[in-house]
Amino acid sequence: MTHASEITRRRAFAIISHPDAGKTTLTEKLLLYGGALQLAGSVTARKNQRNTTSDWMELERKRGISISSTVLQFDYKGFRINLLDTPGHKDFSEDTYRVLMAVDAVVMVIDAAKGIESQTLKLFEICRLRKIPIFTFFNKCDRPAREPLELLDELERVLGIQGYPVNWPLGTGVDFRGVYDRRRREVHFFERVPSGAFRAPVTVVDGIGDQTLDRLDPSVRARVLEETALLEEAAEAFDPAAVLAGTQTPVFFGSAVNNFGVQMLLDDFLELSPPPRPQKAGDGPIPPEDPRFSAFVFKIQSNMDPRHRDQIAFMRVCSGKFTRDMKVFHPRTGASVRLSSSHKVFGRERETVDEAFPGDVIGIVGHDEFHIGDTLTEDPKLVYRDFPRFAPEHFAYLNSTNSAQFKRFRAGLDHLLQEGVVQTFMLRDGPRRVQLLGAVGPLQFEVLEHRLRSEYGADSVLEAAPWEVVRWVGKESAAALLAAPLPPKCRLAEDVRGDLVMFFPNAWDCGYFTDKNPTIVLRHLPDSDLPAPVPSNKRK
Repeated sequence: MTHASEITRRRAFAIISHPDAGKTTLTEKLLLYGGALQLAGSVTARKNQRNTTSDWMELERKRGISISSTVLQFDYKGFRINLLDTPGHKDFSEDTYRVLMAVDAVVMVIDAAKGIESQTLKLFEICRLRKIPIFTFFNKCDRPAREPLELLDELERVLGIQGYPVNWPLGTGVDFRGVYDRRRREVHFFERVPSGAFRAPVTVVDGIGDQTLDRLDPSVRARVLEETALLEEAAEAFDPAAVLAGTQTPVFFGSAVNNFGVQMLLDDFLELSPPPRPQKAGDGPIPPEDPRFSAFVFKIQSNMDPRHRDQIAFMRVCSGKFTRDMKVFHPRTGASVRLSSSHKVFGRERETVDEAFPGDVIGIVGHDEFHIGDTLTEDPKLVYRDFPRFAPEHFAYLNSTNSAQFKRFRAGLDHLLQEGVVQTFMLRDGPRRVQLLGAVGPLQFEVLEHRLRSEYGADSVLEAAPWEVVRWVGKESAAALLAAPLPPKCRLAEDVRGDLVMFFPNAWDCGYFTDKNPTIVLRHLPDSDLPAPVPSNKRK
């Protein structure tokens, strides 16, 4: 197979949603239909593999939520698929954003009963910012749901994106029997299987009309015929260019838990979604066809295999070709490194990979010097833009509760900080430098404490810090700020990159300071391409 055809058959995509919309269930069912699972929840690869799903952490299973992004790679119908399951909880938005830096398309899962929810809206805006093509799956159509036409209208009204229904539900709730494939003009009737563990048997009938829909209740049949006729007359035509530009979204209806509509979603997504796209570097976009190997690290995970206690760096291959044991340049450290321990990853399981192409996500073990956002390249001049960060809203000190465990506590904390579980700042306290932790949401602190205890055997205790607001100091203002007296209860610190930040007890104090010091530039975020809220100097 040629290098160009290897690139063309790659697909890298993420699944995003509001919590409890069915994102992780859909992930597992895509694996089932993709042949990576024989039975939902059971991997069919090596015989000695343990059962696995995308939620593999102990805390994820206990809480029933995804708290960490997960990489799953498998082959299906000639495609090499790199599927990334993202955390649904808002406290882990930063991890989700990093994943979105590494994909070429997104499947947005929406609960058909609830419509667009707050976290869906936030994640959609990030996709819009990066111009990522979005495919929409209205899930849970087998339960009481809103009218399909109402859901389509909400897409355009709330998100400002045009929805093109690829299929249409044949009833909803207890009346849901299948979907109508509008592109192929076929009716798909599904049969339920126990616990959704196997592929749902499907009967396919050509065309749509009274005879082909005779399995439906008469009132449901009449409504489906009326709605599909309306779509043919009034709906916009499918526009592949608009999908790639992020202004039109192909829309699918189904039920992930019952496997209804999953096969159609997978097949049509692979057909309609883009192959690897150019990635932004300092000198401009780097096309995947560029012969120079390049990749960036978007995720670091410790202790995926508790037997080894190692650390794996996930990198997205952007251009050229990766071969195991190759030497590459690491621009942040200025060192050459050999990538010898490379792995294809499936949840927490891994196997050695000898080569990879643009669009692939592979794991590298044995390089603790790698950080999130690092570039790895054959050309020292090729450096990808650094990853943006979210501004934390919760701050705390973390202390070991047992001096005998301090070594484990320190090692575990260093590993988890490198993962980006929380952010870290060094407070300026005279000759001392005191470490302060920052989180987008309080659940991040809970995860940190739990993982220190369960993975490193180190107990810890959180101590809340007296600040609620952090601002990054513009480099042009740093000297003036350091020479001026600080307001009471405000503190200066440095972030992990050495940038100067200022902590305020509350928004009122921050507004008062900016009122009194108009020449000092304070930013909501460090330099990045993330949209920031418009600063306000009004005190609350």
